[in-house]
Amino acid sequence: MVFSQKDILAKLRDALQSEGVVYHKKLNILAKKALGGERIITITGDGPETSNQAREGDYIVQNQTRAGEQYVVPGEEFLRKYEPVKASAADGFAEYRSLGVIVAIELTPERLHQLDLPGEFIFRTDWGEEMIAKEGDFMGGPADLSEVYRLARKEFFETYSR
Repeated sequence: MVFSQKDILAKLRDALQSEGVVYHKKLNILAKKALGGERIITITGDGPETSNQAREGDYIVQNQTRAGEQYVVPGEEFLRKYEPVKASAADGFAEYRSLGVIVAIELTPERLHQLDLPGEFIFRTDWGEEMIAKEGDFMGGPADLSEVYRLARKEFFETYSR
């Protein structure tokens, strides 16, 4: 069964509001403006997570983790969430610092059972692609809980601090 992102957010909203922890990115990211049409496959340390096709004006973001996972962020959203730190390098990527925070919770066996979710599940994202989530991962999103997404366990601890 493939859940919708809205279904997953509805299942997690109460837990995120009552038990969610606020985190910020402790690592800067690398990013460049997309030309449009680039297909980005997000690969974490435990394998493929999702994919997305960039549109002109979006940003291709690369986390500075061991996996170096990449993903697409819409242009306006990117400009609200990040500020430049270093100018573009030869590969077109520049370094940026995150300005925001997220609220996240761990997908423990108990929480998955409470939410009637299996140890590994798939949900369809806003952009129409599937994203996997697994026991031990974190689920989170912006403080306003306008969306929710997977944060692979290994990369979560490399990227975020309370």
